[in-house]
Amino acid sequence: MKRTDFWFDLPEELIAQTPLQQRDHSRLMLLDRQSGEVEHRMFYELPELLREGDCLVMNDSRVLPARLLGTRKSGGSVELVLLRDLGEGRWECLSRPGRKTKPGTELSFGEGELTATVEEVTEGGNRIVRFAYEGIFLEVLERLGKMPLPPYIKAELQDPERYQTVYSREVGSAAAPTAGLHFTKELLDTIASRGVKLAYVTLHVGLGTFRPVKEDEIEDHPMHAEFCIIPEETARIINETKAQGGRVIAVGTTSCRTLESFANEDGTLSARSGWTNIFIYPGYRFKCIDALITNFHLPESTLIMLVSALAGRENVLNAYNKAVEEHYRFFSFGDAMFIR
Repeated sequence: MKRTDFWFDLPEELIAQTPLQQRDHSRLMLLDRQSGEVEHRMFYELPELLREGDCLVMNDSRVLPARLLGTRKSGGSVELVLLRDLGEGRWECLSRPGRKTKPGTELSFGEGELTATVEEVTEGGNRIVRFAYEGIFLEVLERLGKMPLPPYIKAELQDPERYQTVYSREVGSAAAPTAGLHFTKELLDTIASRGVKLAYVTLHVGLGTFRPVKEDEIEDHPMHAEFCIIPEETARIINETKAQGGRVIAVGTTSCRTLESFANEDGTLSARSGWTNIFIYPGYRFKCIDALITNFHLPESTLIMLVSALAGRENVLNAYNKAVEEHYRFFSFGDAMFIR
């Protein structure tokens, strides 16, 4: 399939720059994946749309405050975005300005509370950096780091917790699993009280999720790899849900990719952990999930290709064009869609 098959015209003013005051007051578009019919609701109405015996599967990964602003020992400012923990104080990072961070460059953050030395440059242009600090690295990072917001969000985030889901707990993502940002603890309690099971997986979201598809043929796109975990309890809940005829509803494309990566042909799961670079696009046969809650995605992105695999490309593009007409808010802080 062609990359251009997933293009739609998106006015820039529809890209949400800030989160709503109340998480669950975003709009919710219902898309019937069989008929293509669209209905407009509010996210706080989600409990009415779920059935007793359904299972919501959510990604409990928590975003690292992975953006560090500091200085070079030789003079001048520097910005690092932490991508991957290589162990023993070494991280793979994005660096700006890249030409000023050659191997051997010494960096300082927080008036010397955290220092670093650039050790090497990867083939892709990222930096391998070794940090030096006292105490626990994640605690230092909590004090000095900032949220690495997506490149299309220009506004400064006033409350960093608004870029975390209310159920986040496993630190490791470079970006939020944004479909979950609409949930409040009260909404989750209401959903659970109606006999809907709640289950959690972990997928640490990498910045590769924002990498554009540049190849004309989408099959030629090299998909980024991300680490994910399916706990034993989650596998048991999903297997019970399937056996009893309930729906497995993934909250977000990251939960979907995790489940589909490790599901057996009959849709059942066992506890697993490992890396996935699964690329889901039209023609893919879903094994585990029955429905998906997701945000509105970028034109020609791997994410719109995934939702098109579930609901059909024409249905999705028709729904997206209606979302533009109705002035839905797009991307990380935008509105949501329930594909059922």
